[in-house]
Amino acid sequence: MVYRINIAGLERDLPLCPLNDKLYIGAFVLFGDVELTEHSAQALAKIAPEHDVMITAESKGIPLIHAMSRILGEKRYVLARKSVKLYMKDVVKFEVDSITTAANQTLYLDGDDASFIKGRRVLIVDDVISTGNSLHALESLVTAAGGEIVGRMAIVAEGDAIERGDIITLAPLPLFDTNGNPI
Repeated sequence: MVYRINIAGLERDLPLCPLNDKLYIGAFVLFGDVELTEHSAQALAKIAPEHDVMITAESKGIPLIHAMSRILGEKRYVLARKSVKLYMKDVVKFEVDSITTAANQTLYLDGDDASFIKGRRVLIVDDVISTGNSLHALESLVTAAGGEIVGRMAIVAEGDAIERGDIITLAPLPLFDTNGNPI
């Protein structure tokens, strides 16, 4: 089963994957799809609110934020990591429960990145927003670092996130029943 999605004029067939015995999700994956990544980055860059810095969570948002930074002429973006790396000091952290990950995760922000965010207008960017848990973790990290959140963007909003008025997206992505019908 697949679901055809139109993202700002570019179509993709997403395989439907079981989330549990009653619910399927469309597998939206940027990794390896340069055309989709660049197309989405161009479309989001055109409608991005004014900001000083962008942030995303590791890992699927990385190609998108990198492309958007290049398009917008920005020399730096911030990445919330899933683990603490040796170079990271004065780490800020927040725990998150993600729909596509079996266990709770913690997102970490390096102290240098936290200092960079302080007092700046921050745009949160991700590939998919579904439950909003990862988004909440990023918001908490930005707030803890002293940044001002000026917008939230994603290529697609999935499930209940489709109804949120505070997220700028390019396309909705419904959830599906076991027969592949949108619900």
